[in-house]
Amino acid sequence: MSDADIIVACVLLALATLVFVFHLRLEDSDSTPHRTKLDQLMERRDAIYENMRDLRFEFRAGKFSEKDYEEIKQSLEIEAARVLGEMDRVTGGAPTPATRQAAAEKAPRA
Repeated sequence: MSDADIIVACVLLALATLVFVFHLRLEDSDSTPHRTKLDQLMERRDAIYENMRDLRFEFRAGKFSEKDYEEIKQSLEIEAARVLGEMDRVTGGAPTPATRQAAAEKAPRA
């Protein structure tokens, strides 16, 4: 074997090792559609509401003083208002599907 054959064999072995170690393949997220800004805002809004429910539960369980509860609640409310305002800006004030569903649930039934 010549020196060139040995070098080619080493390069091929190195490439095969890299492919084996890192197992190059597409991630599932590569084929999924990207989330829109509105999707991100709705997810953030839902997380804030969940945090508010958790905070209320923990306050009632005695884990927070009233002062701490009010401070955290106020900061969550401010964040929720900011996110809702951004949602309105993104949608041009048009109601989102979630907003329409919530309005339908609150509407008086005849």
